[in-house]
Amino acid sequence: MTSSLSSCAETQVAVVGGGPVGMLLAAELAHFGVRVTVIEQNAETLDVPKAGTLHARTAQVLRRRGYLGAPRTSPELLEREAAQPFHFAGLPGLTITGPAVEGDPIVGRAQSDLERQFEKMARQRGATVLRGRRVAGLDAAGEEVTLTLDDGSSVSAAWVIGADGARSLVREQAGFTSEEHLPRAQAVLGVVELDDPYSAPPGWNLTERGWTVISPSPWGPSRVAAFDFDGPHRDRRTPLTLDELRATVSRIAGRDIPMHHATFLDRFSDYARLVHSYRRGRVLLAGDAAHVHFPVGGQGLNLGLQDAVNLSWKLALHLQGHAGAHLLDTYTAERRPPAARTIANTQAQLALMQPGRGHDPLRELFTGLLQNPAVSKQLGDMISDQDVTLPRAPHSSRWTGTFLPNLPLTVASRPTSVVELLKPGRLRLLVLEPGAAADLRKAAAPWPVEVTVTDCAAQLAVGACLLRPDGYLAWADDGGPAGLEAALEALLGPIDKDTA
Repeated sequence: MTSSLSSCAETQVAVVGGGPVGMLLAAELAHFGVRVTVIEQNAETLDVPKAGTLHARTAQVLRRRGYLGAPRTSPELLEREAAQPFHFAGLPGLTITGPAVEGDPIVGRAQSDLERQFEKMARQRGATVLRGRRVAGLDAAGEEVTLTLDDGSSVSAAWVIGADGARSLVREQAGFTSEEHLPRAQAVLGVVELDDPYSAPPGWNLTERGWTVISPSPWGPSRVAAFDFDGPHRDRRTPLTLDELRATVSRIAGRDIPMHHATFLDRFSDYARLVHSYRRGRVLLAGDAAHVHFPVGGQGLNLGLQDAVNLSWKLALHLQGHAGAHLLDTYTAERRPPAARTIANTQAQLALMQPGRGHDPLRELFTGLLQNPAVSKQLGDMISDQDVTLPRAPHSSRWTGTFLPNLPLTVASRPTSVVELLKPGRLRLLVLEPGAAADLRKAAAPWPVEVTVTDCAAQLAVGACLLRPDGYLAWADDGGPAGLEAALEALLGPIDKDTA
């Protein structure tokens, strides 16, 4: 059943685009009590072969927000790592690892399944979802943002979030500026029936002309892709045909790959774009609307989902009067650097993927380096965003801005974990040193709605720490209670001490 709004209805937040990023934004904002409306042009979720990999940091964040099952945690797992094989630039040998207390470092989930899950939870929490409706115009000149829909109706909102993909209308009409990297290569992708799936080259295969990436199935549709380095598409928006897909894949493979009955066809390139700021007035961007890059390594969806979690709790606190607008400025400061690094690493992978004998020595060298555990760890953490550290103020604790693992905790004599404590979505002050509890509670007292204080026991080398809803540390106890008060004021804004 599709919800509807009357003309000129008001909502606190309008999310344009109901893919997995937009639906996660809606589910999170609704969880925090924000009135949110999603406007999505597709009448239903499309089952198309897009991203299907949740990398470690994304899975860790989603577990803390309750969208993935909580992993098993115990003191015995603290010193162990979970590991799963992956690739870098199509080269085998990369291993992505993560703390065993976090569960598997790679989770396979189809993008369409995530979209359905997030939409279901958003609706259950009271979000309004307008499907089969398209935004035709945006006016952000006043104190509200007005969206004009294709049927002539309009939606006004205090804030608008553009999660409407690489060709974002919100980005264009709100006047966001970007840095761009023009395309040099092209790719084609299809879901087809292979005439002889057993003879098709499976997996990633390099030839003198480019790469084929084929997942052959003798039981049904097969996913077929080819990367061509002879230059960009003449016209990126010309629809791909089955004949062109067949011809391109066969040419790159160097032999005929017969196929028929395509259920999905698309073309893409290595074009990259990154907006200079994720916020312009009352308009914000998330996901591909803010950043696009060559989709190697499955990193784009992960960036977008982390955007959604990072933004939601901040915007909710601001809308509810618990934080100043400056908190929203940290969204760009925290999320733009990971996107910039992803664009850089996908460009590096494309350089390694260049066909031709001249690049073979580089690939051989790099394949050998991937066998080095330190190199594999560095690249694996980069691909999975586990090396992300948030900006921190000078002289703050070295723990500030880092991600707290899913430590086993004891609260009120009962076992629990970091994942379980963060599901409500509030800032959580963990007090591990009983002697400092009274002073810390006094320092946090002016923020009773925003901060939950929890006395606990854990194997952690600090006496207290302030956890954000996404699992990153906003403060650790190097500065004592005064340091906590300063950190909360920096995060949420100053308080009126005469009325607190």
